[in-house]
Amino acid sequence: MEGVEPPFPIGIIGAVVMVVGVIALVRVVNCVWVRPKRLETFLTQQNLRGNCYRFVYGDSKEMGKMIQQANSKPIHLDDDILPRILPFHHQIIRNYGKSSFFWHGPTPVVTIINPEEIREVMNNISIFQKPLNNPLVQLLITGLIEYNGEKWIKHRKIVNPAFHLEKLKLMLPTFYECCNEMVEKWKRLVSESENGSLEIDVWPFFHTLSGDAISRTAFGSNYEEGKRILQLQTQLAHLTGNVLRSVYIPGWRFVPTKLNRKMKEVENEIQVLLRGIIHKREKAKEAGEAPSDDLLGILLESNRREIQDRGNKKKFGMSIDEVIKECKLFYLAGQETTSVLLNWTIVLLSKFPNWQAKAREEVLQVFGTQKPDYDALNRLKVLTMILYEVLRLYPPAPLIPRLVSKETKLGNLKLPRGVRVWIPVILVHQDPQLWGEDAKEFKPERFSEGVYKAAKSQACFLPFGWGPRICIGQNFALIEAKMAISLILQNFSFQLSSSYAHAPFIDSLTLQPQFGTHIIFNKL
Repeated sequence: MEGVEPPFPIGIIGAVVMVVGVIALVRVVNCVWVRPKRLETFLTQQNLRGNCYRFVYGDSKEMGKMIQQANSKPIHLDDDILPRILPFHHQIIRNYGKSSFFWHGPTPVVTIINPEEIREVMNNISIFQKPLNNPLVQLLITGLIEYNGEKWIKHRKIVNPAFHLEKLKLMLPTFYECCNEMVEKWKRLVSESENGSLEIDVWPFFHTLSGDAISRTAFGSNYEEGKRILQLQTQLAHLTGNVLRSVYIPGWRFVPTKLNRKMKEVENEIQVLLRGIIHKREKAKEAGEAPSDDLLGILLESNRREIQDRGNKKKFGMSIDEVIKECKLFYLAGQETTSVLLNWTIVLLSKFPNWQAKAREEVLQVFGTQKPDYDALNRLKVLTMILYEVLRLYPPAPLIPRLVSKETKLGNLKLPRGVRVWIPVILVHQDPQLWGEDAKEFKPERFSEGVYKAAKSQACFLPFGWGPRICIGQNFALIEAKMAISLILQNFSFQLSSSYAHAPFIDSLTLQPQFGTHIIFNKL
């Protein structure tokens, strides 16, 4: 109607839009420039050294280029692996010393190598928290591993019973079945060869073995569905590697790129499969069937008891979505950790035939050609020393990241909220000041008196983390690895093939062989 003014004049709306725009711009400038430069000054005033901050990307571009260049060719088996797997971190420490920092985008990351500071970081989990991942990365890295505070405490308590030693002993027949199937396949292949020896790329076999074992121990009778989940998780891990190598841009996950669409498609299928398995278990429980003793069954029973003990209040337990996340974590941790441990153990036993002979002699002495049981595996002292030394030289996860949740003191450093700290596990494991001048050499005898007497400090050996957040599945991985290596030693001698290319690299999370692991097997 003419003469009637609108209730909100255009001028006012424009002014509001302008104010909102200015506020948003100020926040962006603060995030990508003002705050990083302020933090840079704060850190350098404490005698920490590092590269000058570069707008938005920080050191991310240079880091990516160095990793790409390092991965372009293999190295010699005797070469130092640090410049290949962590080329940028290696350069930063070489240029600026152990007390240094670098830039992950606009966030400074302080490198922590001192054992006392590592101990403080790993023990003080309320201040040094797990950093929140890119939401796309959280599709893979999820569950207990990503939580902090009360949520982590609740989930740890509920998940813990699935990995009690008595429960793991019940899984030993499954470990044997999976490992024996692989060894029998190798025996057939070797026997069919003309000269009784055969070259095998063991990496895909170990990856399949560990996935097979976690599928059976996690889902029992739903093993076939579990295998499909395994395939999808492996696919998701490779896609996640691409995300981890890029700078996080808030909101980018909503852009329908080819990578984003594929990750969400894979994740949706995993969700449907896991939800179906859990639904079947709940129906079986309602029908009066006894709970299963696989990992999922133990987890669901532990969750049910926690809710009952808290007066049937579901807020004290885990939701179905949270159970699904823990199941996904079973795969991620259960497959990746064990497969890489087996891989590098075979490589090093091939390189050092004297230790291969010692391990075989012990295996044959303890249980001959018989099926290993838990007590027998527990008596394998030489093999245990070998596995610890492999974990020291080739830790499954070479880096441990943490986020400072509030301003704190760490040693002589004052760290503001929002700064990240990274513990370069592989650098700590090979530090001559902590392990001696032979720190880069393969010497399993250093663990002859156990882990805590092998180095100068207890917080120097971190293959499964340390402190309250130490990996809940470490015994699972070690028992499975002992079973697999024992059966291999019972049946074969082995050596590196001339076609083996030594190329350890970090794929998404773990230290894997870039070009496979070609080994020549001779049947005993």
